[in-house]
Amino acid sequence: MPRAVTLIRSAALSDVAEYAYAATAPAEARLVFLAGACPLEKDGSTAAAGDYAGQAAKCVENLRTALDAAGADLQDVISTRVLVASTRQEDLVTAWQVVRDAFGEHDVPSTLMGVTVLGYRDQLVEVEAVAAVLDE
Repeated sequence: MPRAVTLIRSAALSDVAEYAYAATAPAEARLVFLAGACPLEKDGSTAAAGDYAGQAAKCVENLRTALDAAGADLQDVISTRVLVASTRQEDLVTAWQVVRDAFGEHDVPSTLMGVTVLGYRDQLVEVEAVAAVLDE
């Protein structure tokens, strides 16, 4: 299946970041804007309370489910925003590594942010994404 997303890298920017700095999609691509994927179980309870990695994994699982409902998958994601309720850089890195590993070689442009609080009880991580799909 042809993909809409093209990742862009620049030799003029640091190669320390574990993601492409930009991405494009052609005009005929259908954009899919996903709400922040939260670490919620189907019954509405928060998964993995107190566990940044566990919550990041549940967010990715829920993101995959939402993408599937839109006819897309992780390879169609054009950008992400990872929100982590912490002031500690190591907590952000823990959550980021789980998300980064899920995307593998498809290292889309991403923003990692520490925030004060997220919307659900015991929620520590949220992953927002935009995808681009070429419909056949």
